[in-house]
Amino acid sequence: MRVHTLTLNPAIDETITLDALVPGQVHRARGVRQNAGGKGINVASCLADWGVPVSAHGLLGRDNAAPFEALFAAKPITDAMARVDGATRVNLKLVDAHDTTDINLDGLAVTDETLATVLDGLAASAVPGDMVVLAGSLPPGCPPDCYATLVARLRGQGAHVLLDASGVSLTRALAAPVLPHVIKPNRDELAAWAGEPLADMAALLAAARALQARGVAKVVVSMGSEGALFVNGDGALHARLPLPPLGPLGVASTVGAGDAMVAGIAAAHVAGLGLAETARLATAFAVAKLGMAGPNLPERSGVEALAQDVILGPRP
Repeated sequence: MRVHTLTLNPAIDETITLDALVPGQVHRARGVRQNAGGKGINVASCLADWGVPVSAHGLLGRDNAAPFEALFAAKPITDAMARVDGATRVNLKLVDAHDTTDINLDGLAVTDETLATVLDGLAASAVPGDMVVLAGSLPPGCPPDCYATLVARLRGQGAHVLLDASGVSLTRALAAPVLPHVIKPNRDELAAWAGEPLADMAALLAAARALQARGVAKVVVSMGSEGALFVNGDGALHARLPLPPLGPLGVASTVGAGDAMVAGIAAAHVAGLGLAETARLATAFAVAKLGMAGPNLPERSGVEALAQDVILGPRP
């Protein structure tokens, strides 16, 4: 089984480390690092570290494709990205001791012809039984129902679809007649879909159950330091791992931790794991990523050790 990721709006993540971010002040950076990024790219990178065969689909600007090509070659990741004129956007991540501040730019505008080329290539590559991860924002020119249409197409040909999106593209996908098998919203994204605050675990669970009743087989709600809620037809589990279980490295970056969780969900599906073991593995992926710079996982043994330490609590 192969996993395919789709990243229509990739980015080069430029992470700037500061002592403390103070609005309106001049800062001296402690360090600057660039990584090929975008949600689907990050997912593919973590899956490759885990040894899962993975192909990366999407769009790249020809002017600065080199960081992505280097990542694909080093992992290895099958490069199925289409090249277009121009440069892939650069997103800024301002990291201090307390938080990460994101400054995200618009991506390259996409034409109908280019979009059709990418989506046709993805559909042709994903054989029945493969998993497809649709992740991230849509670039300018991309219709807001892109994911909704693509989910129906991929499911119709026997692929297993995981969607990690937000905003209008998520709303459209969840209003469509054919829904993804798996979604991974964070707390705010799920509240936006529900149209009301989800102030406690009971409210989060009710919203997840409503999506499951509509046809989403598995709903994973990420909650930052509070862990994640995993819901499917077998039950609901709250998974968490006390921090920091990260050894001498400490937290290198929170950038991409949610994407690592998506990779863990995909890896668990490939391995045929049940709900509890999926919750353990996905949570371990997310926490293990905290100790790594860039879209990377540590050695497999370290992730497996973290998975055993994950605390699982049933939800009503």
